[in-house]
Amino acid sequence: MKPRTIIGLLLIVAGLWKLANMWGIIENDWLWSQPWTAYIAPALLLYVGAGTIVNSYRHDPDQWLQRQVPINEDGKRIVCSVHYGGDEYIFHGEPFHGARLDAFCGGIRMDLREAIITEDEEIDIHTFCGGIELYVPSTVNVVVKSRCFFGGVSNQAMRTADPSTPCIHIVADNFFGGVDIKN
Repeated sequence: MKPRTIIGLLLIVAGLWKLANMWGIIENDWLWSQPWTAYIAPALLLYVGAGTIVNSYRHDPDQWLQRQVPINEDGKRIVCSVHYGGDEYIFHGEPFHGARLDAFCGGIRMDLREAIITEDEEIDIHTFCGGIELYVPSTVNVVVKSRCFFGGVSNQAMRTADPSTPCIHIVADNFFGGVDIKN
């Protein structure tokens, strides 16, 4: 376990300890006798603790399991599904012919920057309490259509002015989740 994770767990335990005291489960008023600690301290401890744990895994490059690109029955479109974890798919010069990405309480990182994209393709994305990071080549345009409930799509990909440039059409349905598109 990483030191940041241990610190985060200790802060969460401290916040839960304060809540247990407030609800009368344990008695330790000598520790929490200051008036500002009634609500601010437990909320701050819980926020900092959870943020520390999340950041310790977010910045860890080994958290993503690098997987082989799964090909669908038609031999073209890929299907990726993640539940409670994170998978990374990297194209190294392979042709790309569309994808369906499903993230349920987890994440998918797909790197298409070295993929061969010669015609318009579609990526169908569904998230529930999860997220998708999509890296696209700067030689394609990206068009996004999305329906989101407490989530969203961030498209930071550069757009080319050439009308003959292939286009990646992204259709995203997000429920407490999001999609981040970058070059």
